[in-house]
This record gives sequence, structure tokens and C-alpha cells, in this order.
Amino acid sequence: MTSSVKSRLRAAAAAAATAALGCTALAAAPTPASAAGEPIAVQYRSGASGATADQSEPWLKVRNTGSGSVRLSDVRIRYYFKGDAVGEVYRFACSWAVKGCANVTGTFGTLAKPTATADRFLEIGFTAGAGSLAPGADSGDLQLRFYRANWQPLTQSDDYSFGAGSTAYADWSKVTAQLGGATVWGTPPEGNDPTDPTDPTDPTDPTEPGEDGPTLFDDFNYAGHTDPQIAAHGWSVRSNAGGPGVPGATWAPDKVTFATQSGNSVMNLETSTAGTGESTKQTEILTRSMKFRNGTYAARVKFDDAPKSGPDGDHLVQTFFTINDLKAPMADDYAEYDFEYLPNGGWGESGNILYTTSWETYRPDPWEAVNQHTESRQSYAGWHDLVVTIDDSAITYYIDGQLFGTHGAAYLPERGMSINFNQWLIDLAGQTSTTPRAYDQQVDYVLHVKDQVLTPAQVNARVAAFRTAGTTFQDTVPAG
Repeated sequence: MTSSVKSRLRAAAAAAATAALGCTALAAAPTPASAAGEPIAVQYRSGASGATADQSEPWLKVRNTGSGSVRLSDVRIRYYFKGDAVGEVYRFACSWAVKGCANVTGTFGTLAKPTATADRFLEIGFTAGAGSLAPGADSGDLQLRFYRANWQPLTQSDDYSFGAGSTAYADWSKVTAQLGGATVWGTPPEGNDPTDPTDPTDPTDPTEPGEDGPTLFDDFNYAGHTDPQIAAHGWSVRSNAGGPGVPGATWAPDKVTFATQSGNSVMNLETSTAGTGESTKQTEILTRSMKFRNGTYAARVKFDDAPKSGPDGDHLVQTFFTINDLKAPMADDYAEYDFEYLPNGGWGESGNILYTTSWETYRPDPWEAVNQHTESRQSYAGWHDLVVTIDDSAITYYIDGQLFGTHGAAYLPERGMSINFNQWLIDLAGQTSTTPRAYDQQVDYVLHVKDQVLTPAQVNARVAAFRTAGTTFQDTVPAG
């Protein structure tokens, strides 16, 4: 191990830039291409109204103004903007949507006839899971955003569809909407008909990866921890002794269970204790193969702040992570990428904290670590979409569609890893009672797409597509 590697110490992530609030008056919009009597209208407000911002936030609603039902999967909305630089790459994300971000898609395209205020567009679509709108109904909030791939500030003041003073929803004709391929709302930038088949999709946009990349998807649709399909699908439910966790604790396969919630199969990891090592039962499930390296990793996980029974306060760790084996102390080819939620603190923390950590290497005794982490001190109780992407330049973490942290190239993996979920106790100092208590962590699905960087919205779309097709498991990721 070189001294330069040993010198790379844990560094906190930089705070996210805050978008300035604009105070200009609402600009007048042109008359919609189709005024009265059309089946839908689009309302808009700006979530980031500054002339410059770290991201653009077009928040939208689709209203059914007609007399018949409208399937949202037949609707396409375009938001027009001016690129910030030649060849600039943009990425899309859905922060929140009443219809569910999993049912909202976003792709970028270039205009056939660029204008002074538009040479690009963001096209919003919907999956079948978004359902239909009855006459008079609307889609509810679509809190959308897009940003430059290098996270440099973007200029909105010269964007055709941007409304600086649009702080409340109102009909907005500077976005267009198509229904069944016909334009039924809005006025596009001059000379650009949204139905023009020559409008090209930006071939350099990495937010549109191919659909056929090697993929692991598991909906955790199993009968129980002894279901032979668990092993057949490459998983191991841990039963052997050893860390991490309380000395003397055991890993209990029977505490890994499966149930159906809201139509989806869900895996539950239960960890329990009565205040001694011998009474402590921890849980873990992991892939047997360490064949996963670059690409996108995603899971929907439910964290809990309180036990389902007994007194609260234990120093609990609830996780989703990838890892390989440490072949020797400070070995260069070690890798680990963690989401770790501590609902009751631990490791010197007194309250809720969520860590994302990228590891270069470590030595267990005496302890020495080379890693980078980002943390947030707040409650994360409830369901969360966790995404980490790894390419040749960085490790990027997202929570619920929001960028959480980016870690540097020094921490990139050098060989394959396994995918893991576990729940365990750091120690017994947080709650010293001998009254039995038990904690749950739940997992809805896991997804890995090899060598492709997906946005959180694209992850949601992939998962929705698997579920629409009735696919509960797929693994096309090659071994080795």
C-alpha cells in the first residue's frame, strides 16, 4: 500500500447549492394552439425560479378538460429550453409525483429548427401504471427536475418554457401536449411541430441507455427462507457466525420472511435482542456470486425508527450495500459501497443518521480506514428509493430521486462484488434493558444493470416494466 493511498481520509460531501428565488413578474404566454374544447390542458409552476440555478424544476399537472376518460400513457408533454453549451448532456429526475415516479418517464431531444430560446426539449411520458384521468380530474403534482450532467449551474432566463414568476399552478401554453400522437395543447417554439417525425433524439444523452444491458432484477417473491428458488436465484440467507455486530450474536435465517403488501411481494429482515449477545438474532441476505461491478444498483427499502415490539433505543444498522472480501489489511482491491441507516445513533452519533460510504480499503486491527462518506442527520423512517451508480469516474448516490452524494475516482472498484442487505446491532449500549425487542427492515425489490448509468426515474421505469410484464426475477449478468 502506497503512502498516497493511505493518506486518502474520510471527507464530507460538499453541501448542495441552493437555487436563488426569482422575483420577476409572470411572463405572458402565447395563446394555446388549441384553446377551448380540447381534451387536456397542462398547468405549470416553477420549483426553481431563479435566472440561474443548479437545476431546472418544471412542476406540471395534466388536466382532463374533455368529456371522456384520458389514458395518461397516451400523453406526451414537451418542455422547451436552450442548451447551456454545445454538446451539453442533461439528466432527468422525478422528485415526487402523485401518480408515482415509477410511472413517469423523461427523455431529451433536439429541435429540428433551433430558436433563440430553444434548441432542446424534455419530453415527459407515462407508463400504463399511471392510469387514466376521468373528465375534470388532473394528474396531481408532477415535481420534475433536470440538470447538467456535470452539475454546473444552468441558465433558465433564456429557456422558452421557463416562467420565472410561476409560483402557483396555472395553465401554461409554453409547454405542448400530445394525445395519441396529435398535438392538443400549447404552442411550440416557432417552426417546431411536436408531431414532426424528423425531431431527433439526442444520441449523446446517457440518460437513454439501451434496454438490453445485462440485468439482475428480483421482486423477492418467495414462500419463505427455505424456498429452494432463493438459492437457485443466486442468494444465500446467512446462518454462519461472525461480524459485524454484537459479539455472541447469531444470524437467523428464519427471521428472513416474505409477504405481500399493496400487491407487491416484500422481504422482511427481523433483528431482535433481549440485551445479551446470546439473545441477539441478526439477519442478512447476499448474493453468492461477486460478479457485480460498474453500473446501476437500486433497491426500495423501508427503514424503521422504532421497534415493532419492546423498548426502543438499540444502536441498530439497516443497510443496502455491495462488497467484496478484504484479502489482506489495507489491500488495494477491496471495495464496498453502503447505504447505512442508524435510527438510534451509534458510532458516536446520538440520533438518526444515514450514511453513504465508498471504501478504498481498511485495516481491522489497529483500525484504519480509507473511505469517503456523505451523511444526513434526520429521520428516514418509511419507504425510500436507494440508487447508487458506478462508472469510470465516480460513485453517485441518490435517495428518492435526489442526489445525495458523489464520491471520487479513488474509491472505484477494481473487481466484482456481491449485493447485500442486512440488519444488525453495533452494540448493546443504546438500550440496556433485558426486555425482548424486535426491529424490522423491509425490501421491495433490487435491480442491477451492468455498465449502465441510469437515472432514478429510469430505474423506476425499468422496475415498472418488469412488474407490468409479470417478471418477478431475471438475472442476465454474466459470471466473473
